[in-house]
Amino acid sequence: MKFVSISVLAMTAATSAFAQDTQLPQASSDWFTAGQDAIQAIIDRQDNTNRAKNVIVLVADGNGVGTNYATRVFAGQQEGKLGEEHVLPYETPQFHSALIKTYNINAQTPDSAPTAGALNTGVKQRFNLINLGENAIHDDCTTEAGNELTTFAEIVSDMGKSVGIVSTARVTHATPAAVYAKTANRNWESEVPAECETSRDIATQLIDAMDAGTIDLVMGGGGRAFLPEGETLGKSTGNRTDGTNLVERAKDMGAQVATDTASFKALADDAPVLALFNNSHMDYEADRADDEEPSLADMTASAIDYLSQNEDGYYLEIEAGRVDHANHGGNARRALIDGVAFADAVSTALQMVDPAETLVIVTADHEHSIAFNGYCGRGSDITGLCYDVAQEGIAHSDDLVLADDGKPYSIIGYLNGPGAVLMEQQDGTFAAPEGRADLSQADATDIDFVQQSLLPKSSESHSGEDVAAYAVGPWAHLVDGTLEQNVLFHVMHHAVTAQ
Repeated sequence: MKFVSISVLAMTAATSAFAQDTQLPQASSDWFTAGQDAIQAIIDRQDNTNRAKNVIVLVADGNGVGTNYATRVFAGQQEGKLGEEHVLPYETPQFHSALIKTYNINAQTPDSAPTAGALNTGVKQRFNLINLGENAIHDDCTTEAGNELTTFAEIVSDMGKSVGIVSTARVTHATPAAVYAKTANRNWESEVPAECETSRDIATQLIDAMDAGTIDLVMGGGGRAFLPEGETLGKSTGNRTDGTNLVERAKDMGAQVATDTASFKALADDAPVLALFNNSHMDYEADRADDEEPSLADMTASAIDYLSQNEDGYYLEIEAGRVDHANHGGNARRALIDGVAFADAVSTALQMVDPAETLVIVTADHEHSIAFNGYCGRGSDITGLCYDVAQEGIAHSDDLVLADDGKPYSIIGYLNGPGAVLMEQQDGTFAAPEGRADLSQADATDIDFVQQSLLPKSSESHSGEDVAAYAVGPWAHLVDGTLEQNVLFHVMHHAVTAQ
């Protein structure tokens, strides 16, 4: 018997198939040629094994695979496309990608604090804790000592790199706080319990990190945690009960402070930056006033310009925090508008950096209980009602798809949330005496529309589904397959230390 190696047989078969491509009846289809182009782009992709000078992690909070799908369609429809065919800036063949498992040590459905902590320390953490080891206990400050983890920011700062944080949430909120804070309770943003004499609130930890030279730039919301109770600065009114003015302390350290778009644009590049644009979270992109708050893309560009001055490089975490908050409110349209703003920030970052020396990772910390109804035709407004599949052409028909109650339904729904069909009655039971609302397209596409949901909850919950990670730059090819969330830290760490 004559033996032929499998690799030779496979090569011969592939060559033969390629040679016959033009003879296939589908060879003239745009779908077919686009498929060939996509494969070729992946074949042409070369692994980058340079040491990374810079690392940028862009996190859209709550932007799991489902929310990302909706953002993709919405972004395409805003550009006049049907939407489904749209490609977000991090979905191109130049990016490597992986599915990311987001559970916490003790939670099937994750919280943002330990998920962001996993990204910044390389180990999974416990629910509601930030950057403490697995022996720490939530809300028990006595378990902080001896369980503090070293952050990626501390590691790269010791290498001489600069560190920046940008977020549309409060800068003391879970995801940005995971860059610098170590605490037994993610909610200790401006104060800790009286009995926790050795603990520091998260805002104090941020200013301490700036004083130590670990953090160089911070932009976002949450000014209230840095000011004494009742004292005002820009749109912020302090809630600190200890009387400490952390903004003045930052100024005494030489930091420059911004509170609106004008002072943001006036920031210099020769001093640390503390920019606090709102009392709590920054405004949703749908509600943002240009003269009051810069966009996420604007902050991204400013941060990269500032940090790029360091010849040793930098680490920058950028968070679109309000995708998460709109999902919690069951308000899909605002979530998707903020998702598009996030995509714009990614595009801005990609235009400003050299992928030969900068590792860029785009990901999310967790998903939500978002769901998508069917069977809808192509081009149905992703924020609106489900229109039927057309028998001719590719766009949807003019007929709405009806549920068995004879009423139309929105494409996006949630498994739980404030838009529940079941409403609490005076006797404490839940019922839907009049059934579901008979929605119109105008109702469903209104900016304030709250999607219908199954279970009644005042705030919609996260879910335990995987999220995606996309990476380009040095060692981006390590982002592959299905990974535990903490592995992304190890990709970053390997990239900045590779020989």
